[in-house]
Amino acid sequence: MENNAIINLKDIVVEFDGETILRRINLDIHNHEFVTLLGPSGCGKTTTLRIIGGFVTPKSGDVFFDGKKINDLPPYKREVNTVFQKYALFPNLNVYENIAFGLRLKKVPDEEIRERVYEMLDLVNMRGYERRDVNLLSGGQQQRVAIARALINKPQVLLLDEPLGALDLKLRKEMQIELKKIQQETKITFIYVTHDQEEALTMSDTVVVMRAGQIQQIGTPIDIYNEPINAFVADFIGESNIIDGVMKKDYLVNFAGRDFDCVDFGFEENENVDVVIRPEDIKISEPEKGQITGTVESIIFKGVHYEIVVSANGFDWKIHSTLYEAPGREVGLSVIPDDIHIMHKMAEEEK
Repeated sequence: MENNAIINLKDIVVEFDGETILRRINLDIHNHEFVTLLGPSGCGKTTTLRIIGGFVTPKSGDVFFDGKKINDLPPYKREVNTVFQKYALFPNLNVYENIAFGLRLKKVPDEEIRERVYEMLDLVNMRGYERRDVNLLSGGQQQRVAIARALINKPQVLLLDEPLGALDLKLRKEMQIELKKIQQETKITFIYVTHDQEEALTMSDTVVVMRAGQIQQIGTPIDIYNEPINAFVADFIGESNIIDGVMKKDYLVNFAGRDFDCVDFGFEENENVDVVIRPEDIKISEPEKGQITGTVESIIFKGVHYEIVVSANGFDWKIHSTLYEAPGREVGLSVIPDDIHIMHKMAEEEK
């Protein structure tokens, strides 16, 4: 990936009706990158997208595109196109004319329009549908047409606001793969908004985790999952056991009534911390072989694994295992130092 930022957001603040929606957002988005803005409802991710698109003006802060400040540039003059969740297709136009619409506005010659429309139809696997009434298409097909219509103008950046939200689970998973393929083929920068963690991890080069109008963490899907910066990110990206602990000294933490070796350092001695352990990183054994012992409270079959809840030392541990453990059985639990993640306590107002 080239290391040049195509979009820079600097100290962006947005307020609606006296409520602060974005709190000094700083974000660099690089060329040819698939970036996902991820977070719960109301975190500011769609507002961030609309700032880039020019649909919202920040109260303060600057938006740069290719190094040029574009705060006052209207949406139609920006090198970006947007695909909305509702698709916003023109119901009176067929598939071909929907895709061609932007080029007709620019008075592009008919022959070039035809060539580029068919190029887009091939890209989104819709060849043969060009004369079809868009009202008779499935949700997935309508979404492909919306993407083709947005891409035909060859924008430098494509903004996608929860575009798969209306699709069923199977189709959504198929379209995730399709969208990633389209992005890699076109090399257009995609900025994608979702609250679906799996979607973000599947498709993105970079994930931006947001909460309450602020960016919590930016990183690759692997970084975000394996090295969450705080308990919120750990809990939002996949499932986690988050336990109160005390950092005794570098590489030694106390939780669940005993000391554990860990790989973290740089905390104050005896600092209260959040200890994060993923369910798949806890190993179940015979009681005498575990670091702590507990009782199996419940077990649910999830298809690939069992989700097991073990009560031990006053905490209900969530564990993912391929082995069945009967409720009521006493078991041992173990975790290796690499899988114990230590984080500074979040302030109460952040929780």
